[in-house]
Parts: sequence; C-alpha cells; structure tokens
Amino acid sequence: MSSSPQAPPHAVTVDADTRPSLTVLSGFWPAATLAVARTLLAADPSLLLVRHDLSGIRQGVVRRVVRCGVGIIEDEQVELRHGCASCTLREDVLPTLVRFTRSHPGQDLVLMLPEVVEPEAVAAACAHCLVDGAPITDLIRIDSYVTVLDAEHLLDGLASTDDLTTLGIHAADDDHRALADVVVRQIEYADTLVLWGQSRDGAFDTSRMAVLLQRMAPWATHLRVDDPVDAGTLTRQLRHTHRHRSGTPGTLARGLQGYTLGAHEPEPDCGVVSAVLRARRPFHPQRLHDVLEEVNAEVIRSRGHLWLASQPDTVVAWEFAGGGLTMGSLGHWLVSLPADRWEHVEDQRRLAAALEWDPYYGDRHQHLVFIGLDLDPVELHRALAGCLLTDAELADGEDTWRSYPDPFAGCFPLGAEELTDTDTEGAQRA
Repeated sequence: MSSSPQAPPHAVTVDADTRPSLTVLSGFWPAATLAVARTLLAADPSLLLVRHDLSGIRQGVVRRVVRCGVGIIEDEQVELRHGCASCTLREDVLPTLVRFTRSHPGQDLVLMLPEVVEPEAVAAACAHCLVDGAPITDLIRIDSYVTVLDAEHLLDGLASTDDLTTLGIHAADDDHRALADVVVRQIEYADTLVLWGQSRDGAFDTSRMAVLLQRMAPWATHLRVDDPVDAGTLTRQLRHTHRHRSGTPGTLARGLQGYTLGAHEPEPDCGVVSAVLRARRPFHPQRLHDVLEEVNAEVIRSRGHLWLASQPDTVVAWEFAGGGLTMGSLGHWLVSLPADRWEHVEDQRRLAAALEWDPYYGDRHQHLVFIGLDLDPVELHRALAGCLLTDAELADGEDTWRSYPDPFAGCFPLGAEELTDTDTEGAQRA
C-alpha cells in the first residue's frame, strides 16, 4: 500500500479564505489600546484602522476616523438618529467596515472599540445585523477579539465601585453599567488578552495582574507587552490567528453549555486564588441570602449559575464585580421543560446536560467560580456548602421546598431574556 506524499518541512500553509481579516481591539484604557493599534499599523502600513469617538453620542453625533500606516484616510462627524452605542454599531460601524472592504480590496482591518463598548455586543451585531441585506461575515473574516489591559490601572478598574453614568462616559441615557462590569466583560469575551506595560507597584504586582487575568479567562491566549515593543512579533501574535469561534457562548452561558467556566486553583499564585464550587443539591434560599456578603467579601470576580430549592425550575445567574452582586434568570432547567420544547434549546447545551444527567436532579446543579486575592477557599467552600439542603431537607421533596420562605421570590421571572438586578438586600448592585 502506497502512502500519501508528505509536505516538505518548509512548506507554507496557504489560507484558502480570501476575505479580508478583521481584528477587534477593545480595552477600557484607550492609551494602551491605541498603542497596540499603532504598533500593528507600523508593521503593516496597508492595515486599515477604524475608530469611533462616542463622546458626543448623546447629542446624536459620532466622530469616525479611518487611517492606515501612512496617514488619515477619513475623519468625519456622523449624525445618528438614536444616541446609543448599539445604534452606532448597526448604523455606522458595520457599514463602514463593509464600505472599506469594497473600496480597499485585499486590505485587512482593525476595529478599535470605544472604551465603554463590550466585544460581545460587536459579535452579536456581526451575527444578526445585515448590511445591504447580508451579514458582514460574507465579506470579512473576523479573526480575533483582543482586549488590551493597562497594567498600571487594571486592579483599580476591577475594584472600582463607580458606574459609567457617574463618570460621565455612559453610552446611552439608560446605560447604568458599572465600570468593573465593563472591564470584566471585555476580559472574559476576548480570545486574546494583552497586558500592556508595568504596574506602578513593580514587577511582582505586574506578575500578579498576569495571574489574575489567567484565572479570569483561562480559555484565552495571554500576552505581556512592555517597551520596547517589537512590531513584527506583536503582529504575528495578534493577526491571522483564527482564534475567534463564532459559536462560543457569552460568559454566563459557558457553564450551561459545557465550556470551561473557571479554573480551580486554591493555592495562591502571587496571592491570586481561584475556587470552583460544583454541587448537585439545591441551595436553601434563606441560608444562601444570609451569606451573600460573606462569600464575596474578598472577591474580585465571581460568576456562574445555581438553583434554589424554592425555585427549582429556574437557572439563576450569578455575577459579582466592583463590589456588587447581580443575580437573574437564565431560563428553565431542561428537566423542567416538556420534551417538545427541547428542540428550541442550543445543541451544545442539550449535549452538556446529557453528559452529566442525574436520575434525580436532571441537569440541575451549582457551578460557581470565585477569584480574588488571598481568598480562603476552605472557608468559602464551608460557607456555601452550609447553604445546600441537608439530607432531611432533600427527603421532604419539591413540594415542601417551594414553600420555603424565599428572600429571592419574584426576582427571577422565567422567560426573562436578560440578566436583571435582584431587589433583595445584599444581592442588588451597590
């Protein structure tokens, strides 16, 4: 039997996809993000950099700047009918990308997002918003989502309790997001993270920031960049990587669909601890409510989903950042749905549920991740394990569970499509 011929070791694999490549840059500290963008332009002067300034968005005006390595191609003010970031994406950002793809064929693009825009919003717009009747992915290949973090300011940003409205940088009149929420979502959706520069507190603190990012986004590729920057090396690390996977869910849906939600690293590394709690039993609603402040006291970020004995049909989302906990409904557990409704659930979620199906609990389970500095994972686990139903409580059955006094009653309506703040003490954002 003859064997297939082998490619010579020096052969280069040619990408058959001829669409221009798009790299999306996000980051809350524009100076660092722009430094990365300029480095990429220096390595490839033909690269097109698209930026939007949203400082005048509430007056209905957005400034659009497009440039390449040799200078500015376009600098215009655009009037928008609606003063919000999502309208800007739909009405100007995506059409601009398509227009330059057609007017400058063969040239790759970098989209640098304003500091308050989350990359997941861009991914959703690319998937669902049409330009000239077609998705932009017909013309452009989205290569990667890169988030740039400034080592000097990262920890302050993650610990901040400020909201965008207070800072005067909200992207719409109804934009009530916290600064820390924006930063963590920029981190967790990215497929590539760049830690830029050095912490003002020295090399150890910079290393601590790198470990913290590894724990927050273990699924991402992590880079550390400091002066002097080699433009060629950074370009090879950030462009034509094919890292973006369009089917990857957002952070809150990761665990339900069987993706990594976090790493269990209980031993401190530069002081950073990441602890994962997984359990099948439901939480007692009152006991969980009583420890909310305690379990997040030393936490920088916690996330995941859970189920309450008093609301056994509902997947409850859990997000903590910037000193505030947000909880909300992620819809039904599959075990509570009639079989004819399963066809409306993502294939990946059905597969993940089938792999871990329990004869008694079905797909219901607890999956929470806690990340912080100098956390005590043993005490954290003790506090949360004490909130799970006891053997005697389990034996009482669901009819009894539903009658428990529930501080969360009415907070997680089934059918809600978006995460909503709870109205309970200790669970609403401070």
